[in-house]
Amino acid sequence: MAEVRLEGVTKRFKQVTAVEELSFTVKDGEFVVLLGPTGVGKTTTLRTIAGLERPEVGRVFIGGEDVTRLAPAERDVSFVFQQFSLYPHLTVAENLAFPLKAPRRRTPAAEVKARTEEIARLLRIDHKLKNRATQLSGGEMQRVAIGRALVRRPQVYLMDEPLSSLDAKLREDLRIELKRIQLELGATILYVTHDQIEAMTLADRVGVLRDGRLAQLDSPRAIYRRPNSTYVAQRLGSPAINLVSPGALGLANAPGGTGMVGLRPEDLRLGEGGGRAARVLQVEHLGAESVVRLDLEGVTLQALQDQARPVAEGDLLPIAFDPGALLFFDTAGRLMEREGQHAA
Repeated sequence: MAEVRLEGVTKRFKQVTAVEELSFTVKDGEFVVLLGPTGVGKTTTLRTIAGLERPEVGRVFIGGEDVTRLAPAERDVSFVFQQFSLYPHLTVAENLAFPLKAPRRRTPAAEVKARTEEIARLLRIDHKLKNRATQLSGGEMQRVAIGRALVRRPQVYLMDEPLSSLDAKLREDLRIELKRIQLELGATILYVTHDQIEAMTLADRVGVLRDGRLAQLDSPRAIYRRPNSTYVAQRLGSPAINLVSPGALGLANAPGGTGMVGLRPEDLRLGEGGGRAARVLQVEHLGAESVVRLDLEGVTLQALQDQARPVAEGDLLPIAFDPGALLFFDTAGRLMEREGQHAA
């Protein structure tokens, strides 16, 4: 495996700048997830690393080598696309083996068979090797698509929302499998998604993109607890973070210049203390927990409530929170240092 490094990469499509001055490093053996909504440059970043797009400015390094001007075939990367893109007339074994049979590789037949069977076992589809692609379920087809990338043992794996077309249960199963395989192989993976759960569960580090730029790159935990902006704060967390004015929470001494205050739903406690009361607007049951939507004097808040302490629509409940859990953002939406945090 190898390190990937981007230095000041900018990619434009006519008048649209898809990626702008993008610089970051994916360390050897690291799993980095690029997160963001549609149109922020995630796929363009992958395609630029793969050589499918050429940047106007900046350089791409793989394994310490400047590959900016090299053709895709010379970069030794594997790309897993959003769609399965299997050959329907071929068996699972033939689909998996296909990259090893390219003229440039000339892999011996015995090695092709051994590596195909090894990857099939890793992906737990070894019992399907003789099936044609058209005989597989959606989850099995995506396993084959991922396996076709893994079988080559390239320097870097690039994955473009490979699980997005699957149902929730299959996505969960394949997330677990993909992380297991990455750890077993020590693979370097750059993975893009708009799904925050994938980002939180798969990544060693998450890079949040905004308008083609890197807004923040850090561990999932660090980005969740210390987002550097309101934009980043809203990318992780379900239900979403509460972003309100300082006055909405009754803060007596917010830092000067505070524009918004952030409070995660799990940090908002219901039915505690003798503070201000909020009325329950809606309760959404999620198994062990419930999402409770509240009205606090005209401001809507969300809280996570343990099912062992049920609440009902219309309840009027006092609310409490730890001042240390508050995040203060300035009027431009940037995170401020924590100081002067006092609740009224």
